[in-house]
Amino acid sequence: MNSGPEIITVTSPLLPDLDEYNKLLKDIWNRKWITNNGCYHKQFEAKLCSYLKVPYISLFTNGTLPLITALQALRITGEVITTPFSFVATTHSIWWNGLKPVFVDIDPTTCNMDPDKIEAAITPRTSAIMPVHCYGNPCDVKRIQEIADKYHLKVIYDAAHAFGVEKDGQSILKYGDLSTLSFHATKVFNTVEGGAMVMPDESMKKYIDYLKNFGFAGETEVVAPGINSKMDEVRSAYGILNLDIVDSAIEARKKVAFTYREALKNVPGIRYLEDMPGVKHNYGYFPIFVDEKEYGMSRDALYEKMKKNNVYGRRYFYPLISTFTTYRGLESSAPSNLQVATLLANQVICLPIHHNLTDNDVNRIIELIVS
Repeated sequence: MNSGPEIITVTSPLLPDLDEYNKLLKDIWNRKWITNNGCYHKQFEAKLCSYLKVPYISLFTNGTLPLITALQALRITGEVITTPFSFVATTHSIWWNGLKPVFVDIDPTTCNMDPDKIEAAITPRTSAIMPVHCYGNPCDVKRIQEIADKYHLKVIYDAAHAFGVEKDGQSILKYGDLSTLSFHATKVFNTVEGGAMVMPDESMKKYIDYLKNFGFAGETEVVAPGINSKMDEVRSAYGILNLDIVDSAIEARKKVAFTYREALKNVPGIRYLEDMPGVKHNYGYFPIFVDEKEYGMSRDALYEKMKKNNVYGRRYFYPLISTFTTYRGLESSAPSNLQVATLLANQVICLPIHHNLTDNDVNRIIELIVS
């Protein structure tokens, strides 16, 4: 068993009230309809559209399948430009579609794909761009769309971190051709496992719903080579209840983020990300970047110090996707092509941030960094 102070984890799942959830489960049991577009699935999609301020949404059983399906739905071929500074699911979805990922470097102030690096990566085989709203920070959607329009490319946003994020009052999920979400237990909003895709029109919604249900358009008609990635009633009901409490959880996260910033603003060698102008953030992550020379300790040494004191941060994203066996042989994986991403991957620690942190927890974490 672990000795010492109580363990502080990097995140904690948002859980609905158990009594309220049991009421919905009892109703599901009575209905005996537990999947295949049941009543809670329909309610959840409608509530999500309203909450997220998007026109159409399709629920999935996890956050990776909408990425895979989006590439299928848009009939992407050849090469897809993406970022190495993300969770592996981003690039895996490209690989699973038989496509070639092409990595470009990131912007040091946002950790998002650097628009200035995109055009140089475009070849005659390029058909799409797959950026990530890293840590929930919106990409430069205007610049990316201008490039996509110029070269007739599709844009699919991996918005796994961007639940509820808005820019100038508009949902960040409305940009690009399609956007995908993750509702994994570690996210700001979760359905234990789950995900969704946001699309601009009803016809695309209809097609996506076919693709995630084996391609069935009716009882006997299959219109596309689909897969099975539907969300069930049990998780839909869970999601409905979590939508009612997610705003208070985000407020709690915001308080933690502001406390970290105030405490760390004058610590040499520690950098963090600021809120972006005009952006409504969800405070899903709080990454710090450790400059070993200025701070006097390496990132890994600080990470281990925290662990020894039962504080579990996460080196997110380390290592870069481009360094994994499957992808390291790609020309675009060369460290010289990804200098900013390589630097930040070697400096980053995401500090614990969630709605269950106490003031004492946050002070313990800060003390380990500043002492």
